[in-house]
Amino acid sequence: MDVLIISGLSGGGKSKAASYLEDVGFYIIDNMPAAMILKFAEFCAGASSRYERVALVYDVRTGSSPAELFDVLDQLKTMESSCRMLFLDASPETIIKRYKETRRRHPLSGQAGSLEDAVRREREVMEPVRQRADYVIDTSRLSTAKLRGELLRLFGGVAEKGGMAVSVTSFGFKYGLPMEADVVLDVRFMPNPFYIEDLRPKTGLDSKVSDYVFSFQQTRGYLQRLEELMAFTLPLYAEEGKAVLVIAVGCTGGHHRSVAVTHALAEFIRQQGYQVTENHRDMGRGG
Repeated sequence: MDVLIISGLSGGGKSKAASYLEDVGFYIIDNMPAAMILKFAEFCAGASSRYERVALVYDVRTGSSPAELFDVLDQLKTMESSCRMLFLDASPETIIKRYKETRRRHPLSGQAGSLEDAVRREREVMEPVRQRADYVIDTSRLSTAKLRGELLRLFGGVAEKGGMAVSVTSFGFKYGLPMEADVVLDVRFMPNPFYIEDLRPKTGLDSKVSDYVFSFQQTRGYLQRLEELMAFTLPLYAEEGKAVLVIAVGCTGGHHRSVAVTHALAEFIRQQGYQVTENHRDMGRGG
């Protein structure tokens, strides 16, 4: 079991970090007191694979002392699990600016005369935690995309290609564009199996239809150039912080050409090391 403690200053980026880590398979628990962390870890160790990667957010809101947290960390490291701690930091000026922009109330506002005083007090309280952390990320000058990229570099795993998942779906233009699509490809220029009587009742997943579609040079040339485009652009989408990229491939009815191309494209992207889902929105519609 992999246990990650997400800690840091209020306004340092803990919520964003938790959401990004959730994208790569961490089960997130927010605002957990130190006394409960050990019990929860013991529960996870005997539970299903859903809890193999757990990230627990610990901060000044819990009311636990750093000494209590350190005792829990020491006990966790004696268990059969990996236990690490991430600390999200930022300059006082940056945190104050973020709070003023969001108009949120600082957790220590009730104990301080001003926002500046609350930020200072929290830094003093959390400094021992910062010193104990395995990873410290200063988010003062990090864009959300850069923060996500740094987290995925540290915790995402090499095989996850920056944590980005790719969904490739076929569709029929006569039924409308998929609203969730990031990239739309139009393959209506390809020869249409619909006009071949034996192929009309079949779909692009049938080998006879696929063989027909890819028997033409323009189809093979298009797929080759499309694969080159994907090999170039997918890493850039991942670097920018894209969690899910939706590629929609359309033909007239969504039965033949778009299905065959979607299937071939999904297989290519899978071979590039990305997590891929393949869908055929309109394949079962119409005649």
